[in-house]
Amino acid sequence: MANDYFQFKRFLIKQDQCAMKVCTDSCVLGAAVDVSGAKRILDIGAGTGLLSLMVAQRTPEGTQIEAVEIDQAAAQQAKSNIERSPWTDRITLHAQSLQAFQETKPAPFDVIISNPPFFQASLKSADTAKNVAKHTETLSFTELLQFAQQYLTPAGRLHILLPPHEAKVLEREAHQLGFHTQHILWLEATPGGKLLRAIHSYTKAPTTLTQSRLPVREKDNAYTAAFQELLRDYYLIF
Repeated sequence: MANDYFQFKRFLIKQDQCAMKVCTDSCVLGAAVDVSGAKRILDIGAGTGLLSLMVAQRTPEGTQIEAVEIDQAAAQQAKSNIERSPWTDRITLHAQSLQAFQETKPAPFDVIISNPPFFQASLKSADTAKNVAKHTETLSFTELLQFAQQYLTPAGRLHILLPPHEAKVLEREAHQLGFHTQHILWLEATPGGKLLRAIHSYTKAPTTLTQSRLPVREKDNAYTAAFQELLRDYYLIF
Protein backbone atom coordinates (compact mmCIF):
# COMPACT_ATOMS: atom_id res chain seq x y z
CA MET A 1 0.00 0.00 0.00
CA ALA A 2 1.39 3.43 -0.96
CA ASN A 3 2.30 5.87 1.81
CA ASP A 4 -0.22 8.67 2.33
CA TYR A 5 2.56 11.23 1.87
CA PHE A 6 5.84 11.69 -0.03
CA GLN A 7 8.51 14.00 1.35
CA PHE A 8 10.67 15.80 -1.19
CA LYS A 9 13.60 18.07 -0.32
CA ARG A 10 11.62 21.30 -0.60
CA PHE A 11 7.96 20.25 -0.40
CA LEU A 12 5.61 17.59 0.94
CA ILE A 13 3.01 15.72 -1.11
CA LYS A 14 0.07 14.30 0.81
CA GLN A 15 -1.78 11.80 -1.37
CA ASP A 16 -4.36 9.87 0.66
CA GLN A 17 -7.24 11.56 -1.23
CA CYS A 18 -5.75 10.99 -4.69
CA ALA A 19 -6.31 7.97 -6.91
CA MET A 20 -2.94 8.43 -8.62
CA LYS A 21 -0.04 8.44 -6.16
CA VAL A 22 3.46 9.84 -6.57
CA CYS A 23 5.32 7.55 -8.98
CA THR A 24 8.74 7.42 -10.60
CA ASP A 25 7.63 8.27 -14.14
CA SER A 26 5.75 11.40 -13.04
CA CYS A 27 8.81 12.53 -11.09
CA VAL A 28 10.91 12.09 -14.24
CA LEU A 29 8.38 14.15 -16.21
CA GLY A 30 8.52 16.94 -13.64
CA ALA A 31 12.31 17.01 -13.54
CA ALA A 32 13.26 16.35 -17.16
CA VAL A 33 11.09 18.36 -19.52
CA ASP A 34 12.21 21.67 -21.00
CA VAL A 35 10.49 24.61 -19.30
CA SER A 36 13.23 27.13 -19.99
CA GLY A 37 12.04 30.64 -20.74
CA ALA A 38 8.41 29.84 -19.97
CA LYS A 39 6.32 32.58 -18.40
CA ARG A 40 3.07 30.58 -18.32
CA ILE A 41 2.88 26.82 -17.75
CA LEU A 42 -0.20 24.58 -17.64
CA ASP A 43 -0.38 21.23 -15.81
CA ILE A 44 -3.29 19.17 -17.18
CA GLY A 45 -4.49 16.52 -14.72
CA ALA A 46 -2.72 17.88 -11.66
CA GLY A 47 -3.52 14.99 -9.31
CA THR A 48 -1.56 15.66 -6.11
CA GLY A 49 -0.03 18.82 -7.58
CA LEU A 50 3.31 17.05 -7.98
CA LEU A 51 4.19 18.28 -11.49
CA SER A 52 3.23 21.88 -10.74
CA LEU A 53 5.41 21.88 -7.62
CA MET A 54 8.38 20.23 -9.32
CA VAL A 55 8.23 22.72 -12.17
CA ALA A 56 7.81 25.65 -9.77
CA GLN A 57 10.98 24.59 -7.97
CA ARG A 58 13.09 24.89 -11.12
CA THR A 59 11.59 27.98 -12.75
CA PRO A 60 12.21 31.65 -11.88
CA GLU A 61 9.96 33.77 -9.70
CA GLY A 62 8.10 35.33 -12.62
CA THR A 63 6.83 32.02 -14.02
CA GLN A 64 3.13 31.41 -13.37
CA ILE A 65 1.74 27.87 -13.29
CA GLU A 66 -1.89 26.88 -13.69
CA ALA A 67 -3.12 23.38 -12.89
CA VAL A 68 -6.38 21.67 -13.87
CA GLU A 69 -7.82 18.71 -11.95
CA ILE A 70 -11.30 17.26 -12.53
CA ASP A 71 -11.51 15.08 -9.39
CA GLN A 72 -12.70 17.25 -6.50
CA ALA A 73 -10.98 15.29 -3.72
CA ALA A 74 -7.68 15.27 -5.59
CA ALA A 75 -8.05 18.96 -6.42
CA GLN A 76 -8.59 19.83 -2.75
CA GLN A 77 -5.53 17.83 -1.75
CA ALA A 78 -3.44 19.40 -4.51
CA LYS A 79 -4.57 22.82 -3.28
CA SER A 80 -3.42 21.95 0.25
CA ASN A 81 -0.08 20.65 -1.02
CA ILE A 82 0.44 23.85 -3.00
CA GLU A 83 -0.53 26.08 -0.07
CA ARG A 84 2.10 24.40 2.14
CA SER A 85 4.82 24.91 -0.47
CA PRO A 86 7.16 27.88 -1.04
CA TRP A 87 5.41 28.63 -4.37
CA THR A 88 1.78 29.11 -3.37
CA ASP A 89 1.71 32.57 -5.00
CA ARG A 90 2.83 31.16 -8.35
CA ILE A 91 0.47 28.18 -8.76
CA THR A 92 -3.26 28.49 -9.45
CA LEU A 93 -5.40 25.35 -9.20
CA HIS A 94 -8.62 24.96 -11.21
CA ALA A 95 -10.92 22.24 -9.81
CA GLN A 96 -12.66 21.45 -13.09
CA SER A 97 -12.38 19.50 -16.32
CA LEU A 98 -10.10 20.70 -19.11
CA GLN A 99 -13.21 21.24 -21.21
CA ALA A 100 -14.69 23.59 -18.58
CA PHE A 101 -11.33 25.34 -18.18
CA GLN A 102 -11.21 25.87 -21.94
CA GLU A 103 -14.52 27.73 -21.78
CA THR A 104 -12.83 30.37 -19.59
CA LYS A 105 -10.59 31.20 -22.59
CA PRO A 106 -7.28 31.35 -20.72
CA ALA A 107 -4.27 33.25 -22.03
CA PRO A 108 -1.88 31.10 -24.12
CA PHE A 109 0.75 28.94 -22.42
CA ASP A 110 4.45 28.62 -23.24
CA VAL A 111 4.56 25.05 -21.89
CA ILE A 112 1.84 22.46 -21.35
CA ILE A 113 2.64 19.29 -19.40
CA SER A 114 0.38 16.30 -18.87
CA ASN A 115 0.33 12.71 -17.67
CA PRO A 116 -3.13 12.12 -19.18
CA PRO A 117 -5.62 9.24 -18.88
CA PHE A 118 -4.59 6.52 -21.32
CA PHE A 119 -6.79 3.42 -20.98
CA GLN A 120 -9.05 3.55 -24.04
CA ALA A 121 -10.72 0.13 -24.12
CA SER A 122 -9.91 -1.82 -21.01
CA LEU A 123 -11.61 -3.25 -17.94
CA LYS A 124 -12.42 -0.64 -15.33
CA SER A 125 -11.66 -0.59 -11.63
CA ALA A 126 -14.36 -0.47 -8.97
CA ASP A 127 -12.65 2.77 -7.87
CA THR A 128 -14.39 5.65 -9.68
CA ALA A 129 -11.55 8.07 -9.00
CA LYS A 130 -9.03 5.70 -10.58
CA ASN A 131 -11.27 5.33 -13.64
CA VAL A 132 -11.38 9.11 -14.06
CA ALA A 133 -7.60 9.32 -13.68
CA LYS A 134 -6.74 6.43 -15.99
CA HIS A 135 -9.48 6.16 -18.63
CA THR A 136 -9.86 8.49 -21.60
CA GLU A 137 -13.63 8.93 -21.29
CA THR A 138 -13.04 12.12 -19.25
CA LEU A 139 -10.28 13.47 -21.51
CA SER A 140 -9.56 12.00 -24.93
CA PHE A 141 -6.26 12.39 -26.76
CA THR A 142 -8.11 14.46 -29.36
CA GLU A 143 -9.47 16.89 -26.76
CA LEU A 144 -6.05 17.28 -25.17
CA LEU A 145 -4.34 17.95 -28.50
CA GLN A 146 -7.03 20.32 -29.73
CA PHE A 147 -6.71 22.32 -26.53
CA ALA A 148 -2.94 22.54 -27.00
CA GLN A 149 -3.43 23.50 -30.64
CA GLN A 150 -5.52 26.48 -29.53
CA TYR A 151 -3.78 27.54 -26.30
CA LEU A 152 -0.09 26.79 -26.85
CA THR A 153 1.97 29.79 -27.98
CA PRO A 154 3.52 29.55 -31.47
CA ALA A 155 6.94 28.76 -29.97
CA GLY A 156 5.48 26.70 -27.10
CA ARG A 157 6.21 23.11 -26.08
CA LEU A 158 3.80 20.29 -25.21
CA HIS A 159 5.19 17.49 -23.00
CA ILE A 160 3.14 14.30 -22.58
CA LEU A 161 3.95 11.18 -20.52
CA LEU A 162 2.35 7.89 -21.62
CA PRO A 163 3.10 4.17 -21.86
CA PRO A 164 5.06 3.47 -25.10
CA HIS A 165 2.13 2.09 -27.12
CA GLU A 166 -0.28 4.86 -26.17
CA ALA A 167 2.46 7.44 -26.77
CA LYS A 168 2.71 6.28 -30.39
CA VAL A 169 -1.08 6.41 -30.78
CA LEU A 170 -1.13 10.00 -29.55
CA GLU A 171 1.90 10.90 -31.67
CA ARG A 172 0.10 9.85 -34.87
CA GLU A 173 -2.86 12.04 -33.96
CA ALA A 174 -0.58 14.93 -32.96
CA HIS A 175 1.12 14.81 -36.36
CA GLN A 176 -2.26 14.84 -38.10
CA LEU A 177 -3.11 18.03 -36.21
CA GLY A 178 0.13 19.70 -37.27
CA PHE A 179 2.36 19.10 -34.25
CA HIS A 180 6.00 18.05 -34.68
CA THR A 181 7.85 15.69 -32.34
CA GLN A 182 10.86 17.52 -30.94
CA HIS A 183 12.20 14.97 -28.46
CA ILE A 184 11.35 11.53 -27.05
CA LEU A 185 12.67 10.43 -23.66
CA TRP A 186 12.32 6.68 -23.23
CA LEU A 187 12.16 5.63 -19.58
CA GLU A 188 13.71 2.18 -19.09
CA ALA A 189 13.53 -0.15 -16.10
CA THR A 190 17.25 -1.00 -16.54
CA PRO A 191 19.86 -0.14 -19.20
CA GLY A 192 18.54 -1.69 -22.42
CA GLY A 193 15.65 -3.23 -20.46
CA LYS A 194 11.87 -2.90 -20.54
CA LEU A 195 10.49 0.43 -21.72
CA LEU A 196 8.26 1.77 -18.94
CA ARG A 197 7.09 5.12 -20.26
CA ALA A 198 7.75 7.64 -23.03
CA ILE A 199 7.80 11.41 -22.72
CA HIS A 200 7.08 13.05 -26.07
CA SER A 201 7.78 16.74 -26.52
CA TYR A 202 5.94 18.51 -29.34
CA THR A 203 6.21 21.89 -31.06
CA LYS A 204 4.01 23.66 -33.58
CA ALA A 205 6.97 24.59 -35.76
CA PRO A 206 9.00 22.00 -37.74
CA THR A 207 11.93 20.70 -35.72
CA THR A 208 14.65 18.03 -35.73
CA LEU A 209 13.72 14.96 -33.69
CA THR A 210 16.13 13.88 -30.96
CA GLN A 211 15.78 10.89 -28.64
CA SER A 212 17.32 9.77 -25.36
CA ARG A 213 16.97 6.95 -22.86
CA LEU A 214 16.89 7.07 -19.09
CA PRO A 215 17.26 3.77 -17.22
CA VAL A 216 15.95 3.96 -13.65
CA ARG A 217 17.94 1.16 -12.04
CA GLU A 218 21.08 -0.85 -12.68
CA LYS A 219 20.96 -4.64 -12.91
CA ASP A 220 21.76 -4.79 -9.17
CA ASN A 221 18.67 -2.64 -8.47
CA ALA A 222 20.66 0.47 -7.49
CA TYR A 223 19.49 3.71 -9.03
CA THR A 224 21.50 4.67 -12.10
CA ALA A 225 23.82 7.67 -11.96
CA ALA A 226 21.72 9.45 -14.61
CA PHE A 227 18.52 8.97 -12.61
CA GLN A 228 20.18 10.17 -9.42
CA GLU A 229 21.50 13.27 -11.16
CA LEU A 230 18.08 14.10 -12.61
CA LEU A 231 16.24 13.78 -9.27
CA ARG A 232 19.03 15.04 -6.99
CA ASP A 233 17.26 18.34 -6.27
CA TYR A 234 14.05 16.52 -5.30
CA TYR A 235 14.64 13.12 -3.67
CA LEU A 236 15.85 13.00 -0.07
CA ILE A 237 17.85 9.83 -0.71
CA PHE A 238 20.24 11.47 -3.21
